[in-house]
Formats: sequence, structure tokens, C-alpha cells
Amino acid sequence: MKLPNEGQIAFITGAGSGIGRAIAKCFAKLGATVIVTDLNLDTAEETVSMLENPTGKQVHEAMALDVTKKADVWRVADVVKEKYGTIDILMNNAGVSSMKRIEDITEEEWDFNFNVNIKGMFLVTQALVPLMKEKGGRIVNTASMAAKKADPLLAHYTASKFAVVGFTQAAAIEFSQYKITVNCVCPGFVKTSMQDREVVWEGNLRGMTPDEVRQDYINRTPLGRMCFPEDVADVVGFLVSPQASFVTGEAVNVAGGANIV
Repeated sequence: MKLPNEGQIAFITGAGSGIGRAIAKCFAKLGATVIVTDLNLDTAEETVSMLENPTGKQVHEAMALDVTKKADVWRVADVVKEKYGTIDILMNNAGVSSMKRIEDITEEEWDFNFNVNIKGMFLVTQALVPLMKEKGGRIVNTASMAAKKADPLLAHYTASKFAVVGFTQAAAIEFSQYKITVNCVCPGFVKTSMQDREVVWEGNLRGMTPDEVRQDYINRTPLGRMCFPEDVADVVGFLVSPQASFVTGEAVNVAGGANIV
């Protein structure tokens, strides 16, 4: 039986760990050849070493990429164009966070969140969409529950993720003429290395231990557990599947209900 994404080429940013790594694994299981990119080439190569090859024809590849640098983005886009000629799936996943009260956020921290979380998404999309126009494809962007429900201590991160939803909707309209769907996922409290840093920051700001912060996240999630990277990957897998061919411009919650309480 042919796999849903067999023969397709998937390009993913920020796939050296966490959600990105889980999505890369998902794409490989679905039959796609996966181009794994990350700021850190070593972690990208580590992800590639974990990817399956169920069709026997997938040749996964790792590339170093700084999504905030236009020259680097276009360099990688040129390599992809020369080697593959096209891509079928673009997963804009690279993201960062930091946590402070508004009056303590520095201009550098504000710019860092926006440069990675939304400018990088714009640059990568701009560079790679030309490779998708001829036959269509799927674009999925990683937003956040914070793109729909603001929390204190995350004003700069929240603002950047609200921008992801807006960019997703605008791109969905603009690229529809090319049969390219554009959606985003909005994960909740995801258990990743990024969260390991965040619970320390939040604990310091709220006078709590990291374990107390984690328990607070679980208490705020109606389904009663953390979100795992695989939960997000499963939803992305649907969005790039044939079954989602008529879904575009959506911001899909993967938060166990934490976004509605």
C-alpha cells in the first residue's frame, strides 16, 4: 500500500530537537524524503539518523540553516532547487522563547523573538514557495496556544505568535491559486527542552519551583497531562495528508483544552 506522502519532499526548519524532530519522524513514516534543517548541524544530523525509510527510496538529509539570515536562507533554497527541483511540504517550525515582565523586556529580546518566530518564517516561505507553485503542496507553520490566548510574562513571544497566525491566513489566500494550502498548529504546554528552560524562568518570576510550574501547566490542561511533541506531529501529519486537501488558513489547537479555560 502506498504511503500518504510517498515520493514527496518535505523541508522542515528547527528540526534538531523537540517538536521539529517529532514532525520530521512523522514525515518519514508517511513516506516523504525529509530535509532536516536547524541552526545546529549536529542536532539536525542526529535527527536524520533517527528517521525511518519505509519506502526504501527515501534519502533524508541534514542542513545547517539560520532562518534569520536572508543570505543563508537563499543559499539553502538554491541547494534544494538544484538537488531536488521541488518540494511538496514546507514546515516552518523554528522558534524561540524568553520570559520577562513587559517593563523588563529588552529591545534585543523583543527582536530575537520576532526575528526567529516570524521573520524567519517569512524568509523561508518566500525563498521556497517558488519551488511549490507548479504542482501545489502543503505549508504548515508552528504557532502556539499563546497565539490565541495571552499569558503574562510572554508579551514579546505572544505578539510574535499572533503574527504567525496572521501570516498563515494571508499566505493561505495568496497561495490558494497555486493549490498550496497553508495552516498552522497551536501547541499548548509541550514537554520539550525549551519548556525545561521556561519552567525555570517562570518559577523564578512567580516564586515557584520548576516542578510546581509543570504541575500548574497540567492543572490548567483539561485533559490532565502535558502535550508531547508527538501530539503536535500527528496533527501536522493530518494537515499534509490527502485528507486535508480542503483545509487552509486554519490555526489548529493541540493543547488538550488548555486554550479554552
